Amino acid sequence: MKTLFDLRGNRRLTAVATLAGVAALTTSLVAAAPAPVEQPVNEAANVSSTVPTQDLSLAMPAHEEALLQGSTTGSYFWDDSSGRQGDTGLPAIGKPMQKGLFASPSWPLGTEGYVFYKGKKAKFFIGDRGPGIPSNNGVMLDIDGKTFAELTGTTWNENTLTVTGDLGHIPIQYVVTKWGDGPGLRGEPVPFSSGAWRG
Repeated sequence: MKTLFDLRGNRRLTAVATLAGVAALTTSLVAAAPAPVEQPVNEAANVSSTVPTQDLSLAMPAHEEALLQGSTTGSYFWDDSSGRQGDTGLPAIGKPMQKGLFASPSWPLGTEGYVFYKGKKAKFFIGDRGPGIPSNNGVMLDIDGKTFAELTGTTWNENTLTVTGDLGHIPIQYVVTKWGDGPGLRGEPVPFSSGAWRG
């Protein structure tokens, strides 16, 4: 005849065996699940949407490392040597003005990374110097006008070299994934007036 103590002992053994079976099944299911596949970034479009705002590293390709993250204010420019809208000539890096070419008052030329604005992401490389005086007031990145228009959901006007709407400055987050070999200073951006762009 089984006592109450014996019945409780059997229930404990049954519960432990059930838990062990569930754990083994879960482990085998996890091992059999396919690894997540990273979606390629559409380089031609340059701007992609639905980016997480909390952890920016989740929005980057797996093969890239975040060397520096931060936030600043971004403006826009387009220096194509036409002399229009304050154009100061061809970009300092020696490449023609193009989508994805940004200007920094201090980062080394050739530096690469991403900017984020309202759930959108854009890839960039530093190819020019600027903003000048606005960098003294915290505007630390000049975004090419075409990318700026895509980030803000506005339109780029090729004739006037301006974006539609009232936005000239936007709050952005940035991630640097590669430091350039050109002159400049690694680390947090500093104003153009510091002269860090010479180093």
